Amino acid sequence: MAAAVSRRNVELPIADPAADRDRVRLHQLGYKQELKRGLSVLSNFALSFSIISVLMGVTITYNTGLRYGGPVSMTIGWFFVSALNGCVALSMAEICSAYPTSGGLYYWSAKLAGKDWAPLASWLTGWFNIVGQWAGTTSVDFSLAQLVQVIILLATGGLNGGGYMASKYVVLAIYGAILVIHGLMNSLPIHCLAWFGHLGAFWNAAGTFALVIIIPAVAKERASTEYIFTHLNTDNGMGIHNKAYILAMGLLMSQYSLIGYDASAHMTEETKNADWSGPMGIVTSVALSSVFGWIYLVALASLMTDIPYLLDPSNDAGGYAVAQALYDAFRRRYGTGVGGLLCLGIVAVTTFLCGSACVTSNSRMGYAFSRDGAVPFSRVWHRVTKHEVPLNVVWLSVSVAFVMALTSLGSQVAFQAMLSVATVGPYIAYGLPIFFRVTMARRSFVPGPFNLGRYGLLVGRVAVTWVAVVTVLFSLPVAYPVAADTFNYTPVLVGGVLLLSLGSWLLHARFWFQGPVNNVGASI
Repeated sequence: MAAAVSRRNVELPIADPAADRDRVRLHQLGYKQELKRGLSVLSNFALSFSIISVLMGVTITYNTGLRYGGPVSMTIGWFFVSALNGCVALSMAEICSAYPTSGGLYYWSAKLAGKDWAPLASWLTGWFNIVGQWAGTTSVDFSLAQLVQVIILLATGGLNGGGYMASKYVVLAIYGAILVIHGLMNSLPIHCLAWFGHLGAFWNAAGTFALVIIIPAVAKERASTEYIFTHLNTDNGMGIHNKAYILAMGLLMSQYSLIGYDASAHMTEETKNADWSGPMGIVTSVALSSVFGWIYLVALASLMTDIPYLLDPSNDAGGYAVAQALYDAFRRRYGTGVGGLLCLGIVAVTTFLCGSACVTSNSRMGYAFSRDGAVPFSRVWHRVTKHEVPLNVVWLSVSVAFVMALTSLGSQVAFQAMLSVATVGPYIAYGLPIFFRVTMARRSFVPGPFNLGRYGLLVGRVAVTWVAVVTVLFSLPVAYPVAADTFNYTPVLVGGVLLLSLGSWLLHARFWFQGPVNNVGASI
């Protein structure tokens, strides 16, 4: 590619003192400044806030929470998950402050695991992270395609009124078009991506406030406060009756909705005052998402007065609970469901901006991992254009995400399990460097400007425990008795990633991969 430059090119010139300090720190960590530092702390926060996107996450996974436990598993369960997820975010922020590089998690593992274990720790963390990120992009953009399909279905009369139900091939085509648009958006310079990030953060906040006001104002039938905070739905139709098990399954919705904040770490080489701005991006995005998400959940729960009907695949929205509830609320109030479709449109725009931010984060992780030689054809993927954009790896991310979605043409169950990897994969990658921080590096770790002081080890241990619990929860059976069409393939797929990464390490990578590669001394 004519416009591309490799890591052997001249390092980008830096003018202002703050950026020069960032460059010096990056040199100390072993890398040249090849990407343009054009992001402020607000821009860094906005990207993670857009990726977490509770408006999107809650809406597209609401069926899971509604089926397993209902209102109480979501409204009260959200507090529980938010608190433990906050420990993960705080631990990551502390490590990010010490090592502000685009490699993020896998770089941290290499530095914290000790010299002997660094290559393997870096390799495993990196592959769990990048596969999880690819699955995350697939999850978000495919969910958007499905939401567009539901909006079209309701707009044309609904399932029971002759509405248009798109085939799986049409949904895949919509998904492909969305991916291409996101690839084009991420081919633009960093200041454009910063603007998209700001728009995403604004739309998330404004959209949440708008829906929280609109929903109770429009609804003629609203659930009581007692129902919202105490009702446990055990009528899940999945053969699961144990209340503790049901509540545990219901937590998965909250966990899926609060992930993706590692984006702030992956953007640190493009962020000013990176060792402070990156950690603040992580912490503030998680904190605000936790608050906004809970408010939105409570508003939605007020509409869920007839759970079996909302989950029924024969209703007008085809069993899409949030869509059906919003559509019915407006239809009962005004005689038409158009207002409900506009509300779904707000969610769709949020999801679209989230998908673009996911590709941004994917590409930076891919760029860093390729720069260290871990990805096949690394020389191709880590190149940047004259606008300092890692263009090749942007389109690699888009292409892999499309291939992942092809599983939807076969088994929908296997596809849904693959989407669970969008949570489990990154979360394992979150947990590994924290684990090394509280074990092998508990005495040698040198914190950066953002640190937890004497509470760092305690918070880290809680974080590692929660990561282990989440991994188990996502791997449990979702129905009894277990059958081919209800089997949870998540542990199979996560185990597959582990076996493939370990196998490639034992057979090949251990002979040459040494972890993060110092390129400061590369020839010019």
